[in-house]
Amino acid sequence: MIPYGRQIIDDDDIQAVVDVLKSDYLTTGPKIAEFEQSVSDYVGAKYAVAVSNGTAALHAACFAAGIGEGDEVITTPITFAASANCVLYCGGKPVFADIDPQTYNIDAEDIKRKITARTKAVIPVHLAGQPCDMDAIHKIAEEYHLMVIEDGAHALGSVYKGKKIGALSDMTTFSFHPVKPITTGEGGMVVTDDEELYQRLVLFRSHGITRDASLLTEDGGPWFYQQLELGYNYRITDIQCALGCSQMKKLQRFIGRRRELAARYDEALKDCPHLLLPYQLPQTESGYHLYIIQVTDCDRRQVFEELRAKGVGVNVHYIPVYYHPYYREHGYGDVCCPHAEQLYQRMMSIPLHAGMTDAQQDYVIQCIKEIAGNL
Repeated sequence: MIPYGRQIIDDDDIQAVVDVLKSDYLTTGPKIAEFEQSVSDYVGAKYAVAVSNGTAALHAACFAAGIGEGDEVITTPITFAASANCVLYCGGKPVFADIDPQTYNIDAEDIKRKITARTKAVIPVHLAGQPCDMDAIHKIAEEYHLMVIEDGAHALGSVYKGKKIGALSDMTTFSFHPVKPITTGEGGMVVTDDEELYQRLVLFRSHGITRDASLLTEDGGPWFYQQLELGYNYRITDIQCALGCSQMKKLQRFIGRRRELAARYDEALKDCPHLLLPYQLPQTESGYHLYIIQVTDCDRRQVFEELRAKGVGVNVHYIPVYYHPYYREHGYGDVCCPHAEQLYQRMMSIPLHAGMTDAQQDYVIQCIKEIAGNL
């Protein structure tokens, strides 16, 4: 099976991990700060806080933003559930705005329609690595005094109007799951330019506990520490961060290969019947975490199953969050985002990852054309 995504682990990655295993620190050591610096330098942010996974990054960002009981946060339904769950973890309420049918990202105009007196933040998701229309989102956020937390799980290496994702908003989160642009096995990060948000993120990552003398309420001795907030154990290990540091050295090569493969799909499939290919917003550069096609005027399930039967590991990203039983049972049964629902009926992610060979891609293209031609 040719997977829709997978990691690339080279000998230098393995050696980086082995070196840490032989060192004094397996966790809370120097590799964490090194990895944070590597990512913050790359995206152009002042601060970075590495955590245990992408969901933890979103949760930490919502905490740092002060999301609490009764607050509403607007996000897209076409995303992994964590983009909305993170709001629930803090006692807030996710509100779903529809997508732009061209980009599949959250529609800024529908964000505006969904704002109430309780709205506190927006979580735009850069689906598949395609940047959202951040100028329009920032304009709305400024007008209504909203925090912007970008979910950049798919978008490390993506560019919006000359700036990398991570250098645009109050906070941006990343994920380092194996199918993402780089991997630490599991891992996540929040980047920001705001020192106060940074301090809250650092606290939240480690139980809300600190030894920082400037934050302590009293001097209890050189051993002293205090819990200042109700945080979590969202720490990441030096083992993971060593892998992350090694992977960061190859990120641009990985992104370049993804873009090459996307361009080959664009050319090979442009005249294929029953397919709509992904659109790119002007002045943006997608990192192509995913290559999402729409299957039109035919049975998507049939196409999906036939491709799987031929060893092509297609997938669907994503089921609208409010379709999930948990959300249906907790007040979202009447939610309707028409463009998101139409996209869900048609969308399919076809294989694309930095380790994919031309021969593998040619086979995927051949299979798609054969199946589409027989519909």
